[in-house]
Amino acid sequence: MKHRNNHFAVGYWSRIRGTRPVPAQSDIDPRTLKRLLSQVFILEAGPASAESPYRLAGTQLCEQFGQELRGKSFLGQWDEGSRRALATLLAQSLRLSVPVCLTAIGVSADCKMVEIETVLMPIAYNGESANRFLGVMQILGDSAVLAGRTIAFQRLVASTMMHGRDANSETPADFGDGFADSPQSRVPHLRLVVSRGQQADPLRIDSHAFDRLFERSLTPAATA
Repeated sequence: MKHRNNHFAVGYWSRIRGTRPVPAQSDIDPRTLKRLLSQVFILEAGPASAESPYRLAGTQLCEQFGQELRGKSFLGQWDEGSRRALATLLAQSLRLSVPVCLTAIGVSADCKMVEIETVLMPIAYNGESANRFLGVMQILGDSAVLAGRTIAFQRLVASTMMHGRDANSETPADFGDGFADSPQSRVPHLRLVVSRGQQADPLRIDSHAFDRLFERSLTPAATA
């Protein structure tokens, strides 16, 4: 892994997992991930979710892809060759109960490109078996290359199954200036859209509200 946020996320995943194959979704404390929330997402996974749809997606991710991602296909954001490889990687990650790190090139409609690193960490929802992914996606380098353009698709260039020490990396103690708390800083939040016959306004969820709504918003009833 190259991005320190991804190191942090995988270290946190390993810590809350303990001696179990994977942690439960209910173990996740959004306050611990509050500075990452705009880049955090959750995917459905397993045979019943072949397209691995988003259950939740951070606002910055939605902005980078130019659309609300909740309910959209994760695999649908990749080129055809990458989709085939990713389907195999996701299934292997669930089977082995280990995170997978993806390195990709994000491409805009006019062929501007950025390097992207994504970690997918298997989690269990309503049971002991892994059936979802907790994910974090980070652009590596200067995102200004996109100059406000959205990412049209991704192309997979490398992947790593994170066994052993990789999946038990230490949580960094100091995140430097990029993580400094500031009254003027924008609070990371997730955006949910609930549709009941007409499109509703996005709900902006800050780090305090998120831990109360996290489980409730991910129940099957939320998509009814």
